[in-house]
Amino acid sequence: MHRHPCIFPAFLAMMCAALGLSGCHDGKGDSDANASTVASARVAAAQRGNISRVLTLAGQFQPYQVVDVHPKVSGYMARINVDIGDVVHQGQTLAMLQVPELKAQLQSATFSVEQSKEEITRAQHEIDRAQATYSALHAQSERLRQAAAARPGLIAQQELDNAQAQDLSAQAQVDSAKAAMAAAKQHMGAATADEQGVDALENYTNVTAPIAGVVIWRYADTGALIQGGTNSNDQALPIVRLSQSSLLRLRVPVPEDDVQFVHVGDQLDVRVDAINRSFTGKIVRFTRNVDFETRTMETEIDVENKDLSIAPGMYANTLLELVDRNNVVTVPVDALVLKGNQQTIYVLDDSNRVHIHRVRVGLEGQKLAEIISGLNQGDRVVLGGQENYREGQRVDPLLTPEPASDTVHETGGTIDMKAGEEEGGNN
Repeated sequence: MHRHPCIFPAFLAMMCAALGLSGCHDGKGDSDANASTVASARVAAAQRGNISRVLTLAGQFQPYQVVDVHPKVSGYMARINVDIGDVVHQGQTLAMLQVPELKAQLQSATFSVEQSKEEITRAQHEIDRAQATYSALHAQSERLRQAAAARPGLIAQQELDNAQAQDLSAQAQVDSAKAAMAAAKQHMGAATADEQGVDALENYTNVTAPIAGVVIWRYADTGALIQGGTNSNDQALPIVRLSQSSLLRLRVPVPEDDVQFVHVGDQLDVRVDAINRSFTGKIVRFTRNVDFETRTMETEIDVENKDLSIAPGMYANTLLELVDRNNVVTVPVDALVLKGNQQTIYVLDDSNRVHIHRVRVGLEGQKLAEIISGLNQGDRVVLGGQENYREGQRVDPLLTPEPASDTVHETGGTIDMKAGEEEGGNN
């Protein structure tokens, strides 16, 4: 019973020591727990830069015009002056035809014209004669009428009536002669038109080039019977085919998704590997129609080719800048979070707390996106894992360097001229 007072104080001292140690240990754990609640986040700064989209396409050169040259008349080929590959000028004689029956027709038409001229001369003489007769008879009728008026009964009424009738008849003869003259002139006009028509057909035996260009095919030889190209149902072959190659059309098929960016006047960088030539062209026209099968729209660039160095049918690779945004605020696409129909970005303030901003996004590239509103240059934005953060939460930022500009390269197909050579060399 005397040991109890000694044991109890010792027990109390041990308990206090245990409690003190426990209290120190618990305070340190709380501090570590608080430190572990500050999550880290990858962030990047909003910057000013450029975003663009460029499209590479393979195109093919086509002649600006291709004309099949048919003769107006049928005949035998007397001479052909050109062959494939010849460069011709507009109006240059390509071939001569022989049409014997045209000479007879032309002689007949010329004879009709001469006959009409004689008819006009004869009609003029008839008018002169009729007018002379009319003048004499009219003067005689007037004298008799005046005499009868001065001395009534001096001249018989029958004589006065006969003189007046002759006067009227002579006047009718003048009118008839004038009508004959009009008919002769009409006949002259018809004969002249016939002569001009036959003469034109005679001139058509000289076949000329309607455009300046290159003869890309020849269909006829000397002595061949050539059918005239006046009948649209006739399957007659032309004499030659001309290609206007001094000006070419470069046709490129623009994919459906990029049609909205195509405008007349847009510039393209063109590379023709076959002749090792590069130049810049402009879009001059496009079909405004998407092909049902290929889902592309044909677009054309006019290319000067006065030296004929580019042959129609050659391929070219083109680079078209579809859209370009310069000096705009850009952020990585990882910073964008779609909530419903609204694009948002998680932004850090000066105390590293998260704030959710609604933003308006412009052009999106492969790595960067244009921010039109809702964000300023220099703002720090969270990259990825935004579902792990909430409004007002404090984070430990890990700044990640990101580029300020981005170019998206799209391809609608290109032609590699060296690929075939390398494959052939390996064989």
